[in-house]
Amino acid sequence: MIDAAFAPVAAAIDAGRIPGAALGLVTADGQSQVRIAGMAALVPEPGPLTREHWFDLASLSKVIATTTMILKLAEQGRLDLDRPLTDAIPDLRQYDVANAAERRLTFRDCLMHRSFLPAVEPIYTYGDDPARLRAFVLQREWRHGSPVYSDINFILLGIAIERLTGASLADWPLGEGLGFGPPPGPAVATEHCQWRGRVLKGEVHDENAYALGGAPGHAGMFGTIDGVLGFARALLAGELLSPAMLREIRTADERHRTCGWERAFAGWHGGSGCSADTIGHTGFTGTGLWIDFERGLGWTLLTNRVHPTRHFDSGIAALRPAVGEQLVAAWDAQER
Repeated sequence: MIDAAFAPVAAAIDAGRIPGAALGLVTADGQSQVRIAGMAALVPEPGPLTREHWFDLASLSKVIATTTMILKLAEQGRLDLDRPLTDAIPDLRQYDVANAAERRLTFRDCLMHRSFLPAVEPIYTYGDDPARLRAFVLQREWRHGSPVYSDINFILLGIAIERLTGASLADWPLGEGLGFGPPPGPAVATEHCQWRGRVLKGEVHDENAYALGGAPGHAGMFGTIDGVLGFARALLAGELLSPAMLREIRTADERHRTCGWERAFAGWHGGSGCSADTIGHTGFTGTGLWIDFERGLGWTLLTNRVHPTRHFDSGIAALRPAVGEQLVAAWDAQER
């Protein structure tokens, strides 16, 4: 079944648009299929991609780690999604307690990207001390704008988790094949970073995540194809979150945003074949994860599309839905 879905991936590799890719699907009872092809690195030393390679998951960190952690803390009564972040971060904009709009942001506002915060900010250009940069994030008067998908939302959520638990996000058990920091096995190469002056391999691609110590709320996770599939299976099986918290990630607003995730809509990255009860997320490095609860099916496409540079049209925006549509069509044909 997975072979038809892998055909556009193989074509993209053959055309030199992406160096390599791993595609996997899984069901709630643990049945899985995986296909892998291409290269883990092209430069400085070429090497083939294997099932043991760890990918920089980029913004999949937001859903696999940060969203799940926040919702588990909510389950435990340690936070209220509709209360302000200041419950966990009382010093947020502490020099303007009466007027700072940041102090009125709730956990849900940040999870659903409905704040006024900007999409991204070059935080790494303000220094190289993680503690000082966290202080900068908390005390900065952020420019206001319409709600957008924002890394700043999840950096704040990561700080909230650190405050509530007294530990780094890297200390949370994420499951086999998942983790923050340098991976314990072979790593897929990402970009030749102009700032760091080297091809990145086994160190986080996102500049802000690197500067913030490698385990902030918006990026920094690494994972194998089996690690990501293991998370998808556990989510489908209802093992990670309570029914109430599962509803939070499956209930969308008018912008198709749920708590942490995005829900299926016309033209989204999961393809047109998904059921209405499908959630998904992507990562800048070329990763993606989708969960179709109606079908009981999860799939992930992991690529290193930024290797050796992000400044190239990899075609990932068209590849993701093409894979999803082929995979769902093959699944439905098998189920008939």
